Amino acid sequence: MNRRVCVAGVGMVPFSTPSKGKTYEEMGESAIRAALADSKVDYAKVGQAYAGFAYGDSTSGQKALYRVGLTGIPVVNVNNNCSTGSSALWLARQAVASGTAECVLAFGFEQMQRGALKPMWDDRPSVLERFDGVVSAVCDMDDNVPMAARYFGAAGLEYMSKYGAKAETFGAIAVKARKHAAGNPYAVFRDPLTLEEVMGSPHIFGPLTRFQCCPPTCGAAAAVVCSEEFARANGLPADVVIRAQALTTDTPDSFEGDLAKLVGTGMAKEAARQVYEESGVAPADIPVVELHDCFTVNELLTYEVLGLTPEGTAEKFVAEGDNTYGGQVVTNPSGGLLSKGHPLGATGLAQCAELVWQLRGQAGPRQVENATLALQHNVGLGGAAVVTLYEKVG
Repeated sequence: MNRRVCVAGVGMVPFSTPSKGKTYEEMGESAIRAALADSKVDYAKVGQAYAGFAYGDSTSGQKALYRVGLTGIPVVNVNNNCSTGSSALWLARQAVASGTAECVLAFGFEQMQRGALKPMWDDRPSVLERFDGVVSAVCDMDDNVPMAARYFGAAGLEYMSKYGAKAETFGAIAVKARKHAAGNPYAVFRDPLTLEEVMGSPHIFGPLTRFQCCPPTCGAAAAVVCSEEFARANGLPADVVIRAQALTTDTPDSFEGDLAKLVGTGMAKEAARQVYEESGVAPADIPVVELHDCFTVNELLTYEVLGLTPEGTAEKFVAEGDNTYGGQVVTNPSGGLLSKGHPLGATGLAQCAELVWQLRGQAGPRQVENATLALQHNVGLGGAAVVTLYEKVG
């Protein structure tokens, strides 16, 4: 798999709250058409499609794609929890890199219900049963606390105990997220927040308050990936490439009592290691990152997982502004999941779109100057972690 893979086009729709969202097929179609228009490729030349969604009936991908056209191409529906969109992109990239296809579409959408994430089936074993057991063994749990907030809140408490971090450090990440989102018309929440407002919002669990938890949202995003040869032959943009990418899952240490690893830091760290090794790029070389900030706790943990700052130093990293404009690396210029929202199937591809715009210099008021490398991190419990490195070339 040594063929260079270009991201020829990206597209997304503005994310919205469930009460204002459109249907999944409408959003999916709009995102697909936007990506095709951005790439300037005729849909008839797309050889495969990978559709990501976590909540929906089987073949929902076809339902959305058929609104664009009926060309008979293979369509694969992908569900990998919160990393669904990036998993679809990973599959699309593999198809092109291996020579199986020349031009592939990856898209994701989610028509979400209001309220916190919850299991959809109560007549069969939960996929997170083993995760629940680990958390329950190390801290008291309140069944009224949403499932994901229990995991990440407990991991936040563990980090505070281990390194002496203050609860306000997590809150400062939410303040930064809103500040970044102010320049993003695709984000749901763009109004600024003060640290006092963040910390004063309803307490959820551990260090987490309401404004430190990403909202359930509806949305869709898409990307067209192709070989460099296909791009040149068809006049498609070939200036942004996927330099390296890795998808990893849990290993035994995820379930040995370390709550950070339980919420995905172990598998994400391994994915990042593979990407850095494959590309020869070091964390210090990267000016912009879109990472999976489903909770402020996860953003802080991920700074260290991706090697942006040494283990145990994330609080200093936040306090010195190294996670924003004027600092070491701009994290989540889009506003991240905390402000943009988190429609599970769309999130990874929305991250892709933001980073492609950054590398092209098309990010408007949130543009990171002179960005030629960009890193993406997307994680789903259960579990799957995808890390992707993009590069501007030519």
